[in-house]
Amino acid sequence: MSTSKLPDRAQYVIIGGGIVGCSVAYHLTKLGCSDVVVLEQGQLSCGTTWHAAGLVGQLRSQPAMTNLIRYSTQLYSELEAETGLATGWMQCGSVTVARTDDRMTMLLRTAAAARAQGVEVEVLNAQQAKEKWPVMQVDDIKGGLWMPGDGKANPTDLTQSLAKGARMGGAKVIEGIKVTDITSDCGRVTGVQTDHGYIEAEVVVNCAGQWARKLGLMCGVNVPLHSAEHMYIVTEQIEGVRPDLPVLRDPDGYIYFKEETGGLVMGGFEPEAKPWGMNGIPDKFEFSLLPDDWEQFEILLENALIRVPELGEVGVRKFYNGPESFTPDNNYLLGEAPELKNFFVGAGFNSMGIASAGGAGRALAEWIVQGEPTSDLFAVDIRRFAGFNNNPTWLHDRVKETLGLHYAMPWPNRELDTARPFRRSPLYDRLAAKNAVFGSKMGWERANWFALDGQKPETVYSFARQNWHDAVAREHKAVREGVAIFDQSSFAKLLVQGRDACAELNRICAANIDVDVGTTVYTGLLDARGGYESDLTVLRLKRDEFLLITGSAQAVRDADWLRKNFAEDAHVFLTDVTSAWSVLAVMGPKSRDVLRKVTKCDLTNEAFPFGTVQEIDLGYSTVWANRMTYVGELGWELIVPVEFAVGAYEDLMEAGQEFGITDAGYYALDGLRLEKGFRAWGRELTPDITPIQAGLSFAVDFKKPCGFIGKDALLAAKDDPDHLKTRIIQLVLDDSDAQLWSGEAVLCNGAEVGEVRSAGYGHTLGAAVALAEIHAEVPVNAQYLREGVFEVDLAGKRVPAKAYLRTPYDPKSERVRQ
Repeated sequence: MSTSKLPDRAQYVIIGGGIVGCSVAYHLTKLGCSDVVVLEQGQLSCGTTWHAAGLVGQLRSQPAMTNLIRYSTQLYSELEAETGLATGWMQCGSVTVARTDDRMTMLLRTAAAARAQGVEVEVLNAQQAKEKWPVMQVDDIKGGLWMPGDGKANPTDLTQSLAKGARMGGAKVIEGIKVTDITSDCGRVTGVQTDHGYIEAEVVVNCAGQWARKLGLMCGVNVPLHSAEHMYIVTEQIEGVRPDLPVLRDPDGYIYFKEETGGLVMGGFEPEAKPWGMNGIPDKFEFSLLPDDWEQFEILLENALIRVPELGEVGVRKFYNGPESFTPDNNYLLGEAPELKNFFVGAGFNSMGIASAGGAGRALAEWIVQGEPTSDLFAVDIRRFAGFNNNPTWLHDRVKETLGLHYAMPWPNRELDTARPFRRSPLYDRLAAKNAVFGSKMGWERANWFALDGQKPETVYSFARQNWHDAVAREHKAVREGVAIFDQSSFAKLLVQGRDACAELNRICAANIDVDVGTTVYTGLLDARGGYESDLTVLRLKRDEFLLITGSAQAVRDADWLRKNFAEDAHVFLTDVTSAWSVLAVMGPKSRDVLRKVTKCDLTNEAFPFGTVQEIDLGYSTVWANRMTYVGELGWELIVPVEFAVGAYEDLMEAGQEFGITDAGYYALDGLRLEKGFRAWGRELTPDITPIQAGLSFAVDFKKPCGFIGKDALLAAKDDPDHLKTRIIQLVLDDSDAQLWSGEAVLCNGAEVGEVRSAGYGHTLGAAVALAEIHAEVPVNAQYLREGVFEVDLAGKRVPAKAYLRTPYDPKSERVRQ
C-alpha cells in the first residue's frame, strides 16, 4: 500500500487508478470537490491503460461524443503546463485511407459530418495521402481524409499527470489496496470494504476497467462488459518515420499505425476477436500481457505488409497482447447505476479510453455533482442496457464482433450479427415464415421489412438504395391506402400504481396527465434544463393506475428517471411489465373495417375518439385498444397479453384478408413517421433539445397547478429570442433518386448549419425525407426557411432540399403520439 493512509470516510471514492479514474478525480476537484479518494489495487495505469496505443481521433458518429473528445484534445494539450508532468501529447493529425469505392463514399460522408460538427477535415487523393504519410504505398488507394486536429499521447504519462492534477486539487491517491466489497443501505451506496479497512463514502465511482463487471456484481449492479485480446507490434526503426508522422488508419485492412521511437506501432481490430477472461480477471494482472498470438494477428500483419511493404524487412521489437474490455455495442458505460443510488460507473472503453478519458471524466464528474447529465450522453449511458445484457455467455459471443466494429464498414442500418436471436416476440416464428428480415433493438428481434415473393430475405448493405426499397414501398403504400399490421411488442411498458400515482406523474410529465380514465396523453419527460429525458404515452387505465408506453431502448432509463423523481414518501409503485404484453398496431384507413370483424366494440369516432383507450374483446382475446398512431393514419395500438398474441394476430390477419391486410416492418414505420415529421427520442429529441425547439409545445401544459420538471427553464426559453436559433426542421430532397441515411451535413446558403438526425424515403412524397437539427445565427422561423437555400451534403454532392416547419404531407390525418 502506498504511503497515503486510508481515511475513515470520503465524500467521493473512485475505484480504479487508470486514466478514466484519474480523469474523474481530476475533474471532481476542478468542480470544487476536494474530498476525493482514488483506490488502485496495483499501481496507477497498471491494468489496461499502460499498454493502450494512445491514439486520439476526434470524430464520432454522435456530435455529443465528438464534443467530449474535442475537449480531451484541449485538456491533453494544456495539462503539462498545469501539472508540470509531460503527457506525451502531440497533435500530429491523422490520415485515413480507402481501398474501395464504398469506403471512399464513407469517408466523404465522414468529411461532411466533420464539417457539420466543426471538426477540421480535408479530402485527399491517393498521392496527397502519400505526401502526408510517405512510408506507405498507395497503388490500391482510392483516396483518404486528413484530420489535422487528431493526435496521440503517452497513456501512462497522461494518467500520472491527471493524478497529479487531482492531488493538487486535494484528492488522495492510494495504491496497492484491493476492494473486497461495496456496502449499501436502503438502495444507496454507503462505503467500500478493502483489504486495508473500511472507508465510508457518499458516492462510489466504479472505474475498475476489466474488473468493473466483477465489482458491480458485489453490489447488485450490472456492468455489461467482457475482455478481449487486443494486439499490436512495435517495429525497429524505419527510414522516413519521423516523430511528427501522423497516425494512419487503413480500416479496409483493419489496421492502424503510429510512430514510436523511430519505428512504427502497428495494430488493429480484426473482424472476429478473441474473448479473454471467461473465468474471471486475475486480481494481480498488473503491467501484464498475454502470450503472443501470431495466428490471431496474421490478418492484421498481412494487411500491414500491403500498406507498408518495408515492414517485411525490419525487425519487431515487441509484441503486445493486452486484454481490454468491450461492451455489447462498442460504446462505453457512463453514469449512475439504476440499481444503486450514488454508485456511478465509468468503464468499458473499447480501446477508446485514451481519446475519451478527458471528456468522459468531465462528463461523469458533472453528472455526479449536479445529479444529472449536463449534455446528451445517451450513447454511453449505462441505462441503455438491462440486466439480461450482463449474461456472461451472451457477452462472450457478442464481444467477438464488437471489437471489429472499430474498422468494420459502418453501413446505414447495419445490424450486429452475433449473439442473436436474443429476445423474441410470440410472433417471431410466424413473421420469419413470411420472409421477415429482422433487426435488433434492446435485444428484441424486430421485423425491419418483409421480402417480396422470390426475393431473398436478407439485407444487402449499400450507401445508395438498399435491396429492401421496393418491398418497403409496398408496406408503406398499404398503410397509406389500405391496412397493415406491425408487431411492436418491443415497446417498453411501465405500470405506475398507487394513490399518489397521478400527482407524482403529473409533476414529472410536461403534459397534463390528470385526465379522465380512458384517456391517452403524449408527453415529454424533461430535465431541469427543459431538455428531453424521454417522450412517451401515458394511458390512464384506472383512477390510480397508469400504463406508460415508451421506446424499446428506454425501459431501464425511463424507469430510473421516474423512480428518482418520485417523492420518497409517495405512495407510488412502478413495475416494468414489458414482457407481459405484446403490441399489435393495426394502421391504415381500412383498420376500422378489419377491427369491426373481430370485436363488438363501437369503433366510431363518437364512441372511440382519437387519444382514448378502451378494453375490448378481440376474437377470444381481451385487449387494451389505444387509438394512437405513429404513422399519421387511422389506427389502433392493441396491447395484448403475451399468451393471447398469436391468437389475436391470426384473427386480425384472417379478418383483414378481404381488405388486403399485410405485415409491415420498422423500415416502413420510420418512413411513414418521417413523412409526417414525427419526432423520435434519441434522434430529434435529446437532453439538448427542448419542446419549443422540437415544435412540440402542444404537448406541454404550462398552466397546470403542480408545474413540472423543466418548467422554469422552458418559461425562460420562451422569452429568449436566441432559443430558436436551434430548431428541428423537416427536409424533402428535390432529387427523387437520392437516398439519405442520417448524419449528413445540412447547408443553408452554402454554409453548414446542422445535420440530419433521422432520414428515410417518403414513398408518398416521392423523395427522401429527413428531420434535421439546425443551429443558425438568427432564429429559425418561417422567414428563415423561406429565404434560405437548403442543401444536404450527400458524400460530397450537394443535393437541393425544401425545408419545412410543418410537414408537407396531409395535415388532416391523425395526430401522432410524438
